[in-house]
Amino acid sequence: MSTALTGTQDEDRSRYTKEESRAIRRRSLRLLGSLVRPLKARIVLAAVVLVVSTALQVAGPILISVGLDRALPAVLERADWMPTFLIGGIYLLAGVLAAVLIAWYVIIAAKLTQAVLLDLRKRIFLHTQRLSLEFHESYTSGRIISRQTSDLDSIKELLDGGLNELVSGVLFGLLTFIALCIWDWQSGLILAIAGVPLFFLMRWFYSRSQLVFRESRVISAQVIVQFVETMTGIRAVKAFRKEPRNDVAFQKVAGEYRDVNRRSLMLFGTFEPGLMGVAALTLGIVVLWGGVRVAEGALTVGVLLSAVLYVRNFFAPMQEIAMFLNSYQSATAALEKVSGVLEEVPTVPDPEKPVDLWESRGHVRFDGVTFGYNDESTILPDFSLDIPAGQTIALVGTTGAGKSTLAKLISRFYDPTVGTVTLDGVDLRELHPKDLRRAIVMVTQEAYLFSGTVADNIALGKPDATLDEIRAAAKAVGADAFIEALPDGYDTDVNKRGGRVSAGQRQLISFARAFLADPSVLILDEATASLDIPSERLIQEALQTLLADRTAIIIAHRLSTVAIADRVLVMEHGRIIEDDTPDALIGGTGKFAQLHAAWQETLV
Repeated sequence: MSTALTGTQDEDRSRYTKEESRAIRRRSLRLLGSLVRPLKARIVLAAVVLVVSTALQVAGPILISVGLDRALPAVLERADWMPTFLIGGIYLLAGVLAAVLIAWYVIIAAKLTQAVLLDLRKRIFLHTQRLSLEFHESYTSGRIISRQTSDLDSIKELLDGGLNELVSGVLFGLLTFIALCIWDWQSGLILAIAGVPLFFLMRWFYSRSQLVFRESRVISAQVIVQFVETMTGIRAVKAFRKEPRNDVAFQKVAGEYRDVNRRSLMLFGTFEPGLMGVAALTLGIVVLWGGVRVAEGALTVGVLLSAVLYVRNFFAPMQEIAMFLNSYQSATAALEKVSGVLEEVPTVPDPEKPVDLWESRGHVRFDGVTFGYNDESTILPDFSLDIPAGQTIALVGTTGAGKSTLAKLISRFYDPTVGTVTLDGVDLRELHPKDLRRAIVMVTQEAYLFSGTVADNIALGKPDATLDEIRAAAKAVGADAFIEALPDGYDTDVNKRGGRVSAGQRQLISFARAFLADPSVLILDEATASLDIPSERLIQEALQTLLADRTAIIIAHRLSTVAIADRVLVMEHGRIIEDDTPDALIGGTGKFAQLHAAWQETLV
């Protein structure tokens, strides 16, 4: 089952207990650790390069101090330029080496960032594909897209700039403070005292930005979800004139997003002046106290200048560290959500020791099956059914009777809560996934076509099929005529989601796809709903031949489709209330006879 701290709960950390928050942090750290573990060698190299380059930068003020206090007097007193050339050469060499090492570090860090992001992006895509249908029916597509786009962009910002700013800033500040304490301990003490208000300022900014940026991630995801769902359902939006209501809803979430971003800017606008104030006060005290000591002869001008440079250099990366805190808060919230998706466990897991079924006859059996979605109300209570191999059955009943649930269990989109569903005597939970998908194919009312050619879409279940095999499958279901009439025939690009063909034509292509796959069990779940009457008759004629020697389960509200079945099952509240041949049920007085009579009246 899904983990307790994922899914919709990730949208609002404020509801969590401390223990749950710690669990989420541990989950995020585990993910981060697994991403960087294969890159240890490159991380160590980057760290060494950064330390050396930073040390070379920190040495600059000391070299300037030595030049002023020793090299310059040698020139003025003895006309000896050698110390000046030596100090100048060392300073220049240190600067060049630091620049080269920084460039090298940037290249290494960029490669590390891209390696981590590539790994993470692939993990999200592959994992979401492996997750069960239950996850995708409860986790909106907009939220999944948000994980792959805005959340990964936030993590990219952190790794690209924020993390570099933090590491280099902290290291530079630490080495600067150490160098200052060694060169002039009194100025170092002043800087250490200034660290107290600086600590409280940074702590205040961190705690406030943590809340603001977590809220920002939540609202950002809501904006994406609102946009994606509106664009995905644009036909329904226009059909029901929903544009004004969508405008109001989107303006609301967009306004909230603007407000939270405004609060984050105001937060930084308060932090930056505070940081500048602490820096200016510290620098003023160092200059004042240093000037007094220079006047007394206790300090040289060169040491005072180096102390001033060190204090300025110490506060310079503080703003970069604050920017990192911005990126860090945003990326932390994003990492929590991404790790939440990756922690999801398939509710229909692959078997540990799969059973191979090379040749399937198509015998399907339900034994004492009880099932309900998300542990809610039971859809199928203690359900048993035997479907012999090669038999065509039709499932009839009102909406909610359990027909589609039955089909999903046979396809193993879900597993029964109690009982077993078997194929040729093998529990579907133990059957090898490849054998299961080869043996059982479902055609639904939503005839989804992927970007690519018509031929590519028909060959989805059999990628190595020849064009002749593809044509034969299309002819079998009556799709060949309209496909040949397309601009490029079988090579016509159907565009996104089959925009170049009608709903009925998409359904015919999906039929050809299923028949080419040649399953032993074929499930038609309202598959003829999008077809017009001539197309439906054509399909019925094709089905008579194509369903021979194949187990078929037909779910249809159109009773004309039911006529080709060997057996009709009438379902109500998850139970079979009638089970017989179509002719026998029509001649009776039961539920199916009533439905058939009502359908006949509509044809008059």
